[in-house]
Amino acid sequence: MLKRIDKNNISTLDLISILSSTLLKIIRGFLAKAFFAKSDGLIFIGKRTKISNKNKIIIGKNMKFEMHCEVQGLSKRGLVFGDNVTIGNSTMIRPSSYYGVEVGEGLKMGNNSSIGPMGYIGCAGYISIGSNVMIGPRVSFFAENHNFNDTSSTIKSQGVIRKGIIVEDDCWIGSGVIVLDGVTIGRGSIIGAGTIVTKDIPPYSIVVDKREKIVKSRMEN
Repeated sequence: MLKRIDKNNISTLDLISILSSTLLKIIRGFLAKAFFAKSDGLIFIGKRTKISNKNKIIIGKNMKFEMHCEVQGLSKRGLVFGDNVTIGNSTMIRPSSYYGVEVGEGLKMGNNSSIGPMGYIGCAGYISIGSNVMIGPRVSFFAENHNFNDTSSTIKSQGVIRKGIIVEDDCWIGSGVIVLDGVTIGRGSIIGAGTIVTKDIPPYSIVVDKREKIVKSRMEN
């Protein structure tokens, strides 16, 4: 007969494992702290996380970079994180090319916002994410688009356009969402899993499919 698991009970072994893992994250954060442009409190850094160009990154209190993240600080406007921000496992934040040939704009995230596991934040164009924003797993932001109007030239040779992306406060962006350049997602909006967002979303909207259909407003009774 299988023993029933008490979900409200954490064993001593589990507790030791959690505490030891957390302590290691704090130690990594402490060793890195002096290299950031500014940091106000504890920094938690998971194992095998790579953070480059820390001198262009500003961090608030209780910043969490989970394991296997790749965060690139090299950018014109830097990376700015508010208090209690979490960057989930295996998330990539990339404003610029790896060799600094093309330097992008950067990123700002407000207080109490989070990016879920395996996210991709391409902030070559500036990305502004407000406070209390929940971003689910595997969400991608692309704040850059290729020019392609001239058919006599290669797409690669025509350069890019960067309008940027804005996510206002108190939004929930579901798993697998893709947000393209030039988009503003209005305050209090909910974007359903798998949606591709190519145009502005009004405040307090609920968007639930890949055609960006606004089902209703949260302000309706």
